[in-house]
Amino acid sequence: MNYKHSYLVTIQYLGFRFHGWQKQPNLKTGHLFLDKTLKFIYKGIRFKSLGVGRTDARVSANYFAFQLFIDHEVDFNQFMLDFNANAPGDMRALKIEDIDRDFNIIQHPKVKEYRYYFSYGEKNHPYAAPFLTRFREQLDVPLMKEGAKLFEGFHNYKRYCTKPSEETKVEREIIYCRIEKNTELTASFFPKESYVLIVRGEGFLRNQIRLIMGGLHSLGKGEFDLNFIRQSLDPNSDIELIKNIAPASGLHLQNIEFK
Repeated sequence: MNYKHSYLVTIQYLGFRFHGWQKQPNLKTGHLFLDKTLKFIYKGIRFKSLGVGRTDARVSANYFAFQLFIDHEVDFNQFMLDFNANAPGDMRALKIEDIDRDFNIIQHPKVKEYRYYFSYGEKNHPYAAPFLTRFREQLDVPLMKEGAKLFEGFHNYKRYCTKPSEETKVEREIIYCRIEKNTELTASFFPKESYVLIVRGEGFLRNQIRLIMGGLHSLGKGEFDLNFIRQSLDPNSDIELIKNIAPASGLHLQNIEFK
């Protein structure tokens, strides 16, 4: 892109009031508020921002990155002060740094870690709603932990993708997929016990994490067994698509590692 300078900026945001990251007409999105903040800081200066990817409505990001193209040399300390003073309260800049001229935030190899926080049983305090999902049914969490491990490795995820096209590459590798007890994301209004699904990989399909969580939810409440999970990853099996998609607000983009 024909701009004099390019920077990599790391931010975090609570997505509960955003209709996803990508700009959409007449909707409040993360990218919309980002550019509003940048336009206020750099009045009259040409710039463009490009996010590392997209997140769905109500999905949050503990670590999100965007590439800033701009015709003005940025003072890093001043940028941090100005951005965090003018960004909405549910968005914060963590870091800004120089990058190579040929860096492309979309194409550059990276590993993403998503986390899905959930509890089950008794209804949670309403304040917990932006952070974790409460499933009503009693869940067999040990069985769900076994099921999560089955997603690790290189598999065909056509049943864990919303409306894939003929060109969609549904064969992907998940490096890590485990359910653990949640000990990191806590608050006084959280339930006494909650859990987190942790998934790492280089790229994910549309709604893939939420469909995996939905499949594990169905497993935990006894709708099917571990063999069903195995068959769902076999492109030659005749089982139907996974229809249980977990709510968005429990999903968080936890980290991105640029290679």
